[in-house]
Amino acid sequence: MCGRITLSTPAARLIELFQLTDFPRMDPHYNIAPTHLVICIRSQENEKQAIPMRWGLVPSWAKDLSIGNRMINARSETAAEKPSFRKAWTHRRCLIPVDGFYEWEKPAKPGSKQKQPWLIHAADNTPFVLAGLWESWQPPESTGETVLTCSILTTSANADMSPIHDRMPVIIPPEHHATWLSASTTTSQLTELTQPAADGILTRYRVSTAVNKATFDSPECIAPLADTESTDLQLF
Repeated sequence: MCGRITLSTPAARLIELFQLTDFPRMDPHYNIAPTHLVICIRSQENEKQAIPMRWGLVPSWAKDLSIGNRMINARSETAAEKPSFRKAWTHRRCLIPVDGFYEWEKPAKPGSKQKQPWLIHAADNTPFVLAGLWESWQPPESTGETVLTCSILTTSANADMSPIHDRMPVIIPPEHHATWLSASTTTSQLTELTQPAADGILTRYRVSTAVNKATFDSPECIAPLADTESTDLQLF
């Protein structure tokens, strides 16, 4: 799964990288958690638009926002069939820019309950995008404000990720951004785009368990652990 992401790259750089005309004003974030706002790039009238959305997709038919707490990820293999995701899979795909994402490895030492968090990022340290789905939701029988929500698609892990977890977020390469967002993209093309990322494009390092607390958002979250700091993991 993918349960935490980070994005601290300046807006000007993101506008340049993803060929946008504008980008929402935002502070650097080092520990973005479900129900927090994330930036989603979607296609509106054939133009790319970057806007904040609540992380945790809420289908239009839902009675309240709480269902989104269980919809932070969507399995790419089955999203087209699931009632909660199938319309978004066909009509409302988006790209979610990140500097990296976190994953927790189960402890190798018997009896230990402490999982070790890792930060996974691009090997060249550039921002990249995760494949997402988005929806528009409004409270039933209410004139309340419309809420835009999103979910991150996942796929099976590649060689970079498999020592830590058997799943990973879908990463869309720059040359396929337009195809992912296009309304004319075919089912077979979508299937191809949601395969595991090529091996070698990601790297990882251990970080402090301070990231476990969803309200803790500091550069400390992305600081590598020193080699001498203890861990129960034996991955290398």
